[in-house]
Amino acid sequence: MNGLNDGPSEQVMRRQASPSGPAESEGGLPEQAWTLLFELLHTHMRNFPALAAEFELSPVQAHVLRQLGEGALAMSTLANYLSCDASNVTGLVDRLEARGLVERKSSEQDRRVKMLVLTEAGAELRGRLMARLSAPPPLIAAMPDEDLAALRDIMRRALKTQ
Repeated sequence: MNGLNDGPSEQVMRRQASPSGPAESEGGLPEQAWTLLFELLHTHMRNFPALAAEFELSPVQAHVLRQLGEGALAMSTLANYLSCDASNVTGLVDRLEARGLVERKSSEQDRRVKMLVLTEAGAELRGRLMARLSAPPPLIAAMPDEDLAALRDIMRRALKTQ
């Protein structure tokens, strides 16, 4: 166990064994960091239903608009993304379509496949929604610039590995 050729499990065991504070008993550094990040996001997302309601959207409708910002999406892909049956997506899309936020189009490759695209009104609403979602919670916004830059850089590195 010299640390140079240890596998991931040996490295985790060594981190857990190093007594550097009470938080160490909750797992190694990766587990602690992930737990804290998850708690931060979970706490912030508790406000998501109210935020979606500001735009007269359900939370699921808001997720759909967010996802559609990346381009056209097959309804079956959306069902997979939402972890639901395609029949549930139909009703959801019907309501968004009735508001003029999305439209169904046939896929150019397979006309049986229905693609969802944002309308101009949907793109505008999505832009406002995304701006609102991008507003950091007060405790994050109040952090020193040095901490914010470090946090941003760490999150960028973490996302690059996905």
